[in-house]
Amino acid sequence: MAEFSWLTALGFVFLTFNSGMAVYRSNGDAGSVIFVAISYLDLVALFACLRLYERLDRHSPRRERIKAAVWALTTLLTVMFTYKVAEVMPLAVKLLVWAMAAARYVLRC
Repeated sequence: MAEFSWLTALGFVFLTFNSGMAVYRSNGDAGSVIFVAISYLDLVALFACLRLYERLDRHSPRRERIKAAVWALTTLLTVMFTYKVAEVMPLAVKLLVWAMAAARYVLRC
């Protein structure tokens, strides 16, 4: 198993630091802390699944399960961030933001 590169390790340190700072600056708002924690865990799981997917043999039956996990994790991130952005927007922009998020999945099929 190959080791993480320094750039990957630096990226995870940056992600961890920024997540910690977001929790610190949330001033104890439970909703914000939960959002940051779930986003952080989702990203870590997503990167782990992508790394596993890339290392599996092309004909491995596990690739489809990992691919489904990647899809689910990216969907979770999309929905979470769309919700956060849309909640501070006026109705017309809110509808546009949700339509753009939905179009990502409609156009993929």
